[in-house]
Amino acid sequence: MFGFKTTALRCLLALAISLAALTARDVTAAETAAPSIAIHFAFDRPIDASMAPFFLAAKDGSFGAERLNVSFNSVAGSPEALARVAKGDSELALVDINELIRFRDKDDAASVKAVFVLFNRAPYAIVARRSRGIHLLPDLDGKTVGVADSDLSMRLWPALAQQNGISTAHVKFHKMSAAVREPTLSAGQVDAVAGFSYLSAVNLRDRGVPGGDLVVLRYADYGCEAYGFAVVVNPAFAAAKPDAVKGFVRALIAGINATVKDPARAADEAASRIDGGDHDIELERLRTVLVDNILTDEVRRNGLGGIDPARMDRSIEQIAQDFKFRKRPAAGDIFDDQFLPPVAKRLIN
Repeated sequence: MFGFKTTALRCLLALAISLAALTARDVTAAETAAPSIAIHFAFDRPIDASMAPFFLAAKDGSFGAERLNVSFNSVAGSPEALARVAKGDSELALVDINELIRFRDKDDAASVKAVFVLFNRAPYAIVARRSRGIHLLPDLDGKTVGVADSDLSMRLWPALAQQNGISTAHVKFHKMSAAVREPTLSAGQVDAVAGFSYLSAVNLRDRGVPGGDLVVLRYADYGCEAYGFAVVVNPAFAAAKPDAVKGFVRALIAGINATVKDPARAADEAASRIDGGDHDIELERLRTVLVDNILTDEVRRNGLGGIDPARMDRSIEQIAQDFKFRKRPAAGDIFDDQFLPPVAKRLIN
């Protein structure tokens, strides 16, 4: 009996020691695990459904799985977002890559580069009313187009007009604030407005303009080769924490795949972050973006996020028609592909 008790006591003692050792190992592992890396991410405009992949990456834990703690904020335009990244106030941002090309031409510009292209085709468009006699781009001859003061699409209008044989002198541009752009067209005070296809067209339908009376003249359909929104990174952060940048890109790709799989859930997530956000409007906006700007034939062939250097060089040539470069950049000065996963991991299923 005494021997049994002794054996039992020894077994209990051995178990206690084993548990203590396991607990010690768990504590040690927890203490030595790499801490999450904080990333302040800036959007260059107010939130809309085109940003849903970022929000799903956060909601579904894709950023967390890469040990990234990502916070979002919005600023007033690509120039401000680029300034924040250059200064280090934001590690990464979503900006118009064509504005990045102009930014890099400044004498004192930081060597900010894009690491992931979200919009394979720029969203620039002229949204017009058929009832004003506009069906194709050349029909703008003699018409009045409303344009917001900060509208980036106008930077590529001279090249587009030249490509399509349109005299810029025959098209009148009426400047206005972005807040009244669509209401002005809705009221018939202009014949068309310049802007982003997924914003202006959807906003106009929401204002009661019949869809059949609207025509969306996308720059990309008339020879504009520009890419659109891209993720840019602070150069010092990229050099110090390249794995964090790669992890961010992987998580964003997961967010895009989740968005493609379930656009309704993605639109819900975006709408929940917008004051007074409307699910139906954001879902329509998101579906437009996916078809027109993200899931292009080029992306289906070559995968998400990358560029075709020859196409990028041609788009820079188009920018040069309305921008005097001190030293015209090459594609490699604007885009850094070292943070992208292999093509097989960037293909849309």
